Amino acid sequence: MPAPAPRRALVAGSVGNLIEWYEFGVYGYFATVIAANFFTPSGGSEAEGLVKTYASFGLAFFFRPLGATLFGRAGDRIGRRPTLILVLLLMTGATTLIGLLPTYATVGAAAPWLLTLVRVVQGLSAGGEFGGAVSLMTEFAPPGRRGLYGAWQSFTVALGLLAGAGAAAVLATVLDERALHDWGWRLPFLLTLPLGLAALWLRLRLEETPSFRAAPAVAPAEGKADRKEVARAVVLGAGRVMGWAAAGYTFLVVMPSYLQSTLDASFRQALVATVVANAGFALSILPAGLLSDRIGRRPVMLTGAALVAVLAFPLLDLVQDPHGSAVVRGAAVFVAGAAVGLMAGPGPAMLAEMFPTRVRCTGLGLAYALSNAVFSGCAGLIITEAVQRTGDADIPAYYVTVTCAVSLLALLSLRSDHHRGALRETTGTPRDPGTPRTPKETSCG
Repeated sequence: MPAPAPRRALVAGSVGNLIEWYEFGVYGYFATVIAANFFTPSGGSEAEGLVKTYASFGLAFFFRPLGATLFGRAGDRIGRRPTLILVLLLMTGATTLIGLLPTYATVGAAAPWLLTLVRVVQGLSAGGEFGGAVSLMTEFAPPGRRGLYGAWQSFTVALGLLAGAGAAAVLATVLDERALHDWGWRLPFLLTLPLGLAALWLRLRLEETPSFRAAPAVAPAEGKADRKEVARAVVLGAGRVMGWAAAGYTFLVVMPSYLQSTLDASFRQALVATVVANAGFALSILPAGLLSDRIGRRPVMLTGAALVAVLAFPLLDLVQDPHGSAVVRGAAVFVAGAAVGLMAGPGPAMLAEMFPTRVRCTGLGLAYALSNAVFSGCAGLIITEAVQRTGDADIPAYYVTVTCAVSLLALLSLRSDHHRGALRETTGTPRDPGTPRTPKETSCG
């Protein structure tokens, strides 16, 4: 194996993820603008338009499990490399198209349907991206570095969200409100095209992973016998990352619209708060992944989930305090983002270690997609609708506390030696910690 191969896989695997989350961040940050252009006809209420925008946002997430299944099976059968190239092409094309779509004022009721259709394509491609990218990075990772390599997937989530927030902040600064609503919001989506072409060049130069090349084919009878075991691992994996999914989207994506619609913050103020939260998220991810290589995934992820559950209400109170200083509010959202990073850093490697090579793309991708479909994609819709109906501004804290509590319970089942040894090759029965691993002594979980 040439020395540059793992580094090339790290860059090529994570760059597509950066583009994906850049777009999802931009969509979330411009939710109020998109609502006005696509979902709010003359006479419609702003709150109604925002709910419909988040419904479209959430719908794309519900196509992620389908994408994880379709593209995951392709990645497990024909290889990680060709599958990642295909999902990148779909993702880049769909995101660029959003910047070209006609609005409600131009084509009427067709506008929200066109936007929703493009979001569906994005959801399918994003579902395939995670499983393929994490499999690629962890299978190329040197011994004892899977946590760090997998953490780059989460780190590029932070970079993508920060890039999206930065693009939105720049446009909000240099354009007046009318120009931003008329055409300025399109520019961040159109920027995806050159980014996608650069990512495509990197992925075309990739090699197939050594684990995939060496993995034995799964016999039909063996595949049927292991299907229930893999399904159990998918459900368990989804539970383990539930808190990460819910808290991540609540603090890092939904925050701008929540601050504007609930606390009457300006668009610029909301973006600044989100950038600070994402900075805390980004700064904790790689150290968390590296630490999990040394002491295990379990203690690091448990700490992150516990911190979010315990601190959610106090931190939200600081953000809501009308007399609080900007420094205190900034510190609150920074800590919230950093706590989520403790779950997101070890999370990809933890999922990769739960599944054998021939179902890894499908298994980890489906676990992540299911959790994100329910607890990320619906975060904006649930929070916005619940706050509107109840008038309770603490709804985001309730949401992340409950989901992180469930993740705490699921993470308690994580074995302490999960981070040691090679990735699994086949399914079978669990081994005891410290027992040498053989091909038939490996299992999901």
